[in-house]
Amino acid sequence: MTAQQRDMVDQILRNAPFDLGGDVTAQRPLLDQMLTSQPLPADVRMTPGDLGGIPVTFIDIADIEPRGTIFHIHGGGFALGSAEGSVGLASSLARKTGMRAVSVDYRLAPEHPYPAALQDVTAAYRALVKHADSADHVVVSGESAGGNLAIELLIAGKAEGLTMPAAALLLSPMTDLTVTGSSYAGKAHADPAISAQAIRTRAADYLAGADPADPLVSPIFADLSGLPPLLIQAGSHEVLLDDATRLAAKAAADDVAVILDVTPGVPHVFQAFAALLDEGDAALDRAARFVWDNTAQQAR
Repeated sequence: MTAQQRDMVDQILRNAPFDLGGDVTAQRPLLDQMLTSQPLPADVRMTPGDLGGIPVTFIDIADIEPRGTIFHIHGGGFALGSAEGSVGLASSLARKTGMRAVSVDYRLAPEHPYPAALQDVTAAYRALVKHADSADHVVVSGESAGGNLAIELLIAGKAEGLTMPAAALLLSPMTDLTVTGSSYAGKAHADPAISAQAIRTRAADYLAGADPADPLVSPIFADLSGLPPLLIQAGSHEVLLDDATRLAAKAAADDVAVILDVTPGVPHVFQAFAALLDEGDAALDRAARFVWDNTAQQAR
């Protein structure tokens, strides 16, 4: 774990043309280009499909008999990103956990505001659990806005009576669409890629007039009791740091088994840079142990 690696990732992000808060027409291809610029390992297999009528990408690692499924929800501020763009990160999770991954192509704002994305991920999850006959070896994961949708899937699923997954993995989740955490100002200079204004822009696209304090868009205001174990990972150099820490505190207060895992000196969704950043690879190793521990416990 070297300062040189952290500095390199910081400069990559500061110099990138991508702007989370920019016009979606211009930013969507830029984000996908960033996320797919590195070739995938030769043993990663991508298969397009659907679950419950929602388009998804199935991700398998050749010669690995999967022991379960990672149900992954990509980030991008609810308005950007794609299932294919998330394959690099999702395939790393699949490899380290020995599981299959499936990434959901939910509808994007502003064309499809709340609750479209949540409806899509819920429909896809419902179909996955039905096909699997059990959720004991299903783990929900998501990064950034996908982390929001991952925890909101559990909240909505609890109300609907859906079978809960074995656990959930949340990477730098966006959990407060009122954008009131102190880290939005306190980490503004440390964060190389994201600003409070960008989050406000994307939140406004997603909400389309809905109340940002509604527990179904801002899970820090929700009743989290009854949810499965959570692992929340974040970097100390991100404006969304308080979104992670406040969610962990709310989960703990609601008697949810939760691990808050903050890595110093690294940015938003630093795990996506695991090939360049030792801290990213180590965080994925910890995530894999969390997945193994919780799916093994469910199997007993």
